[in-house]
Amino acid sequence: MNDLKRLRRSSAGGYARGDETRQRIIEAAIELFGDHGFEGASTRDIATRAGVNAPALQYYFENKEGLYRACAEYIADEAWVNVGPVVHHAAEVLRSDSSTQALIDAFVRIQEAIADRMFIKGCMPNQRLFFAREQAGQEPSIASEVLTKRIRQPLNDVGANLIARITGTRADDPVTLIRMLTLHGQLLMFHVSPRTTLALLGWDEIDAEKADMLKAIVGTQTRALLKQWHKESSAAR
Repeated sequence: MNDLKRLRRSSAGGYARGDETRQRIIEAAIELFGDHGFEGASTRDIATRAGVNAPALQYYFENKEGLYRACAEYIADEAWVNVGPVVHHAAEVLRSDSSTQALIDAFVRIQEAIADRMFIKGCMPNQRLFFAREQAGQEPSIASEVLTKRIRQPLNDVGANLIARITGTRADDPVTLIRMLTLHGQLLMFHVSPRTTLALLGWDEIDAEKADMLKAIVGTQTRALLKQWHKESSAAR
């Protein structure tokens, strides 16, 4: 019996082993796509890293592009566990007749969830490299489409609407969007340039205690800016 027939088991045990094999392949692929890029990572090397035969990749993902999409979906699913609840909370705050303070709190909660995902719950280095290559625009657009639809767009929609309500602007106003990007950029620097930031601070890593410090500082700065923008908007009316 060949490997593909062994993978096509109908028993519960077979499904469990199949899920475990699929997971191993995705984790190996994220690591190698991150290290070498889409073109540089061969399916043979991915299969070897995952400890499976090359035909298993075709069985689970059809082709290399399908595997790359599955990697992006896996990262999106993991990220949504952290950010999904705060996105839903922010949407509820926006639907209600909330105070400015409640709107500001909702935005800071989003930042804290993003920070938890980056520093505490663990966006692993291989995922960070996968993300960095995708952001550089050097890889197939598949990952960007998945990550934008499932993570970035929901975050951007509620973030822009929160700032718009706080500052009296439109959610699609470039000023609103730039403000949102700069506020989130306070955290992004630590995510995309860890070597630079850690060296400057003299840190080996960002553990839970250091992550709490970052969240506190960024949260204080974010609240100050949002309150100032609200004050300026109110004075201009």
